[in-house]
Amino acid sequence: MKFEIEFSGHPNVRSNHQKSIEITKSTSLTPSGDCIVGVGATLGCAGLPENIKTRLRTRGAHVTCTIRVEEYEFIVRGEGHPDLLLEDEEDIVIRKSSYVCPRTLAIRCDKASDVMPREMVAMLRDPGIRGRFEIAVD
Repeated sequence: MKFEIEFSGHPNVRSNHQKSIEITKSTSLTPSGDCIVGVGATLGCAGLPENIKTRLRTRGAHVTCTIRVEEYEFIVRGEGHPDLLLEDEEDIVIRKSSYVCPRTLAIRCDKASDVMPREMVAMLRDPGIRGRFEIAVD
């Protein structure tokens, strides 16, 4: 089961957080938002289809998030969990830790924003660039 969210770049994308990756519906970004790789997302966790939410809340669910920007793709693998709330209207966060809050989409992920290819990060600093955040749950 797959679902895709579009987002835009921003001049303040840093992508150097060691524990998470975030996209947000907000169109503003300060330099301190160092896990944020995209703004102007089409939805936050709350807007995900119910069938995706149900799968994400299944114990042992495998989640693959693929971030695509032009010819680049960055793949992150993690897990779903029954405690996921998926209620935040603005944000989607994938985490290396097991921390769960309304913004959390996946936990125990194998990567964070600090290892995203720097060429891709440079592209995401262009506010005119569009990216795609694909969620696949099995």
